Amino acid sequence: MMNALTVPGATLHYEVDGSGPVLLLICGGVYDAAGYAALARQLSDRYTVVRYDRRGNSRSPLDGPPEPQSIEVHGDDAHRVLSAVGVTAAAPAYVFGNSSGAVIGVELATRHPEQVRTLVAHEPSMFELLPDRDHWRVVMRDVEEAFRKEGAEAAGQVLSEGLQMSDGGPTEGAEPDEEGSGRIPGGGTASEPDPETMAMMARLGANMEFFIGYEVPPFSRYVPDLDTLRASRVRVLPAVGVASDGEPPYRVAVALAERLGTRVVDFPGDHGGFGSHPEEFAVRLHESLQAS
Repeated sequence: MMNALTVPGATLHYEVDGSGPVLLLICGGVYDAAGYAALARQLSDRYTVVRYDRRGNSRSPLDGPPEPQSIEVHGDDAHRVLSAVGVTAAAPAYVFGNSSGAVIGVELATRHPEQVRTLVAHEPSMFELLPDRDHWRVVMRDVEEAFRKEGAEAAGQVLSEGLQMSDGGPTEGAEPDEEGSGRIPGGGTASEPDPETMAMMARLGANMEFFIGYEVPPFSRYVPDLDTLRASRVRVLPAVGVASDGEPPYRVAVALAERLGTRVVDFPGDHGGFGSHPEEFAVRLHESLQAS
């Protein structure tokens, strides 16, 4: 079921499927709620699966012109979506986020811990946690400069070259090849993309400019309040793709686990394993959420 939620500065498109405890899926990169369609289908028999387009992307327009985004505002958006579907302290939600969506999940759990039972933070892009954070500050400065001087395509190339990820990283689009197959945003392929995925593919070009110009630079400066997160009752599970070993977001998840005094959880595939391996990914996510 598709819905629209008015929030300060934007209108959020969100979708609800299934029944059971609420599971919020927060997307990152250039993709939107449709990027989780296959995963949602695997989980909607056990959960009320909620997914949404981040403000400024796809079907969630801003009230005014584009402007630099903040994780704090996006964390409040996630909080408002959870409130809209009835999540309270008496019945908190499960939350899964990928890439910058995982960062939003961290902020949600920090600012509104009463709404979150368990957070699975899959390869969050919190480069400030890495020992080579100074290097990433330079990369993000170069991305910002490329966008200002040459536009989104040049800035995306700078980011991709900096990340050097096997799947192309968070700027990867989903483009059908000559045989009709498609690459799911963030990784993997789909032999016959469904209509929802094809419609999403058509939205990614517009999302790219907003993502690379107005999300990447300010998001990259985010430093999580780990003391507050540790003191909360939220169970946080940093997660990695088994095929991402050594890549920057993988290393961030490991660093987050070290800071929180826990261990990472392995998931199938790479940075976008939720799209390339939805069946196996759903099994692993369910196991992780239900483990004590």
